[in-house]
Amino acid sequence: MRDFLTRSAKELKPSGIRKYFDIVESLPDAISLGVGEPDFVTPWDIRSAGIRSLQKGYTQYTGNRGLKELRGLVSRYLAERFGVDYSPEQTIITVGASEGIDLALRATCERGDEVLLPDPAYVSYAPIVHLAGGVPVSVRCGAENGFILTPEALEAAITPRTKTLILAYPNNPTGGIMTKEQLEAILPVIERHDLLVVSDEIYAELTYGGRHVSVASLGRMRERTILLGGFSKAFAMTGWRVGFVCAPEALDAAMLKIHQYTMLCAPRVSQHAAVAALAGGFADGFSSVESMRAEYDKRRRFLVKAFNDLGLDCFEPRGAFYVFPSVERTGLSGERFADALLRTERVAVVPGSAFGACGENHVRCSYATGMAELTEAVERIARFCQNSREK
Repeated sequence: MRDFLTRSAKELKPSGIRKYFDIVESLPDAISLGVGEPDFVTPWDIRSAGIRSLQKGYTQYTGNRGLKELRGLVSRYLAERFGVDYSPEQTIITVGASEGIDLALRATCERGDEVLLPDPAYVSYAPIVHLAGGVPVSVRCGAENGFILTPEALEAAITPRTKTLILAYPNNPTGGIMTKEQLEAILPVIERHDLLVVSDEIYAELTYGGRHVSVASLGRMRERTILLGGFSKAFAMTGWRVGFVCAPEALDAAMLKIHQYTMLCAPRVSQHAAVAALAGGFADGFSSVESMRAEYDKRRRFLVKAFNDLGLDCFEPRGAFYVFPSVERTGLSGERFADALLRTERVAVVPGSAFGACGENHVRCSYATGMAELTEAVERIARFCQNSREK
């Protein structure tokens, strides 16, 4: 029988994150700092809206774009919270922000097109670029610059085949952000080389010490930006699988066609829950979001201090819910550190190399878990570091 698998499917590597999740599931005493999932339960008013939609029998498809009410709320949300103007007719409700990434790249990547990925980068970007026929190109974003994309690094990475830049700030895995001034510094390079920007802003609400700035709100960037967002992180709705993608008319139309033939529409119950999330947020000033962010901020400061006290240099994240300490002083690579820590102390972290070459001497730790577990994890990591030094 012939080999039915495509070359791209055979070459696709398993997720560097999921490996550790699978191991943790077999270790009942393990503490996982690997999962990028809020430990908060979806707020009750949002869950209640989903329950009511089922009780009322709202179990049919919605239109391909999604519920009109939800698209209107997303449009208002982006305008009022982040100063970005996309109409409901330029908004598609997706199965999480992940579908939005896939739609954006499948709609815009010709075979051989180069897509720039600031490195370290979320693990799904490069594989999705491959599956869309493009060529992922890493752009080094080092700790010395706060893991931001500089104009110099961007310029140096561009070739005649470069078409798209994926921006993901606040960043997973580093927690880095880009300020308005830092974003404005790269705009001339983007415009000079006529690049498309895919801006993954799923962590937009999780910034500390200032409001998130969307690249689509600056200058003429709205016309060359595909903006991705969703409800998973800020509203603790990971399992609901509901997000959105907004884009200029021609790009939006192309993505909608792909969405029609693949997902058809996002789950209706999840869309009703998302309506409640935004409507309730406008009514109470997004108090549940603010409350969760305050708790994450407390955990963030705790972990940054803990790692620095252990002698593991830790960049202070200003967004998302991850820290990305360097483990170079232990003499171990990030992968060897993560493997040994899990084996000896039952603490799961993710090797930084899973996010690109720039993360090789780092590990990613999520603080989307409770303080009791974080405290215990730090004690175990401290014991591991001490034992490593004594060997």
